[in-house]
Amino acid sequence: MLARAAAAIFVFGTFGFQVVRVDGFSMAPTLEDHDELIVDKLTYEFGDPRPGDVVTLYYPPNPTRLFLKRVIATEGDTVQIVDGRVLLNSQPLRDDYVSPAYRDHGNWGPEVIRQGYDFVMGDHRNNSSDSRDWGLVPKKYILGKVTVRWWPLQEARVF
Repeated sequence: MLARAAAAIFVFGTFGFQVVRVDGFSMAPTLEDHDELIVDKLTYEFGDPRPGDVVTLYYPPNPTRLFLKRVIATEGDTVQIVDGRVLLNSQPLRDDYVSPAYRDHGNWGPEVIRQGYDFVMGDHRNNSSDSRDWGLVPKKYILGKVTVRWWPLQEARVF
């Protein structure tokens, strides 16, 4: 069993994948506390994150910590939040993945996303520390794209 786990870690790590565990509720209901995920670390070597991608990133105020968030806007986009509703380039963001119970009613912005940065948010909008609190994320801090939730098995899915 231990040898199998070590082999899996070696193969995943060597070929640009990482297994991470969700710690907290900021991405609920999309991801729940203790879900286990496979992150593709190669995707952003060949392209940039796109709005809607769920990503792992270094937490900008303390880059020793790893966070999971959803990319909302990329460089050149304008983001504004009015009464909890996200506007991307003056258009309402289609964010059906956010449960009404998890929406907040705050205001933020508008802000144009600078070159080399992204704006991220948690799906549990009223319980997430994200770009609204600590600012834009340097692209170099985004490590990879969440591609699979593999645990718990009954909740497994491809993103």
